[in-house]
Amino acid sequence: MELRGATPWILIFAIFVASVGLNVNSTAVIIGAMLISPLMGPIMGTGLGVAVYDYDLVKRSLINLVIATIISLVVSALYFSLTPLQQAQSELLARTSPTLWDVLIALFGGLAGVVGITRKEKSNVIPGVAIATALMPPVCTAGYGFATGQWKFLGGALYLYAINCVFISLATALGIRVCG
Repeated sequence: MELRGATPWILIFAIFVASVGLNVNSTAVIIGAMLISPLMGPIMGTGLGVAVYDYDLVKRSLINLVIATIISLVVSALYFSLTPLQQAQSELLARTSPTLWDVLIALFGGLAGVVGITRKEKSNVIPGVAIATALMPPVCTAGYGFATGQWKFLGGALYLYAINCVFISLATALGIRVCG
């Protein structure tokens, strides 16, 4: 959940990887970036804080999420302002108009994540949730929109990113409350 030590650097490198993947239209590269990304920590930390009524945890998680989001936007905008590849590929376009399906994916992905973290046995649920809910591509697409002045891309991608953040946090809070 905390953005200190190596975590901001990992985020920056994950943003570059995701941005390159979006730029060259490589699903495999984008999935790799989502596996690297530390964005799930602050999002699930927010839900945990809400579930256990720890508003200091909610505040710290939200501050870290905002900082991580700003870092992500700046780094992706920097990348997209410097890359010679300017045409929006299908991977970029797919992150500009969220639907009800995106809400359901974030909600059920978040529920899977909270069940995974409440179990004693270790699993790969959190990376799976990060891939399913796709946090990195929307924030990088927003950076593309900012860098290229395409405000519809910026708005649509930030909306998708916000949907994912809110519903993963909500699912975490609900799951923690149900699991005790």
